[in-house]
Amino acid sequence: MVEVKRKMDVEAYDAVILGQGAAAYAAALYSGRYRLETLMIGPTFGGETATASILANYPGYVEVDGFELMSRMKEQVDRLGVKTVQAQASAIAKVEHGFDITYEGGQVHGETLIYAVGRERRKLGLPGEESLWGVSYCATCDAPLYAGKTVAVIGGGDSAVKAALLLSRACPRVYVVYRGQAFARPEAVSLRLISERENIVPVLGTRVTRLLSREDALAGLELSQPFGGSRELAVEGVFVEIGAEPRSEMARALGVALNEKGEVMVGKLMETNVPRFFAAGDVCDGAGDLKQTITAAAQGALAATSAYKVISVHGNACEHHCVPFEVD
Repeated sequence: MVEVKRKMDVEAYDAVILGQGAAAYAAALYSGRYRLETLMIGPTFGGETATASILANYPGYVEVDGFELMSRMKEQVDRLGVKTVQAQASAIAKVEHGFDITYEGGQVHGETLIYAVGRERRKLGLPGEESLWGVSYCATCDAPLYAGKTVAVIGGGDSAVKAALLLSRACPRVYVVYRGQAFARPEAVSLRLISERENIVPVLGTRVTRLLSREDALAGLELSQPFGGSRELAVEGVFVEIGAEPRSEMARALGVALNEKGEVMVGKLMETNVPRFFAAGDVCDGAGDLKQTITAAAQGALAATSAYKVISVHGNACEHHCVPFEVD
């Protein structure tokens, strides 16, 4: 990785945070309370949490709307005077004592960088997917909303199978719709459990071709192949579990170490192999496969604390004590 001299004519911050989800806002909250000069850059407010409908597993709330939760985080951060730019970052350059970040409309310098850009859920690409009530991408978040209802999970990997198992505790019938003739290498214990649950019904060798609706709510699925003599499957909820891709392209270009899933590899304090570059939330491997609002927020707090230590203990001129995460 080539490090060049920083541009002196760009606005500089102690910490630049990329993203506007739970990890980013938690990082901004802690960074602001540490009195670091902080800038948050992101194209879309709220991240995945803001689209999660009702959350029933965030401490302190019996139920809370995801957008409302993110709005409360924003209110906290705004009160601290943290600046926010509504834009997409396009490039990161490693320079003396930090990073130059290019975004739509400008460039800034960050003595430290917190990379909290999340991941991109794979979508079905069908009309109504974004607007109908009853389409979810998180069984852990939304399962309680569908108690007593018939639902479907779309996908055949381990995450789809685990989602079906979770839903089967609350739903009388759970269809698992997958284009293959067999599930795609789920864990052995998950495969055994799904075969034992009488209310889980595999629907294999078919695809979903249309979302059926009644007014503004999901009413069923249209299948490419008949199941039980019909191409229509009546359900009140569908959980899309066809994978997600971490938004790690800019990190990769900078030489940040990624795992086999494309996630940024972090240490216990959210440090990476690149000094002063920290990561948090769904883009990193800090919580394994548990991608939740609470784990993202916790990681954001850790990342900001690590950034604070870099700035406060050794100032802006010391790279020697900014120890990166060692990759085996």
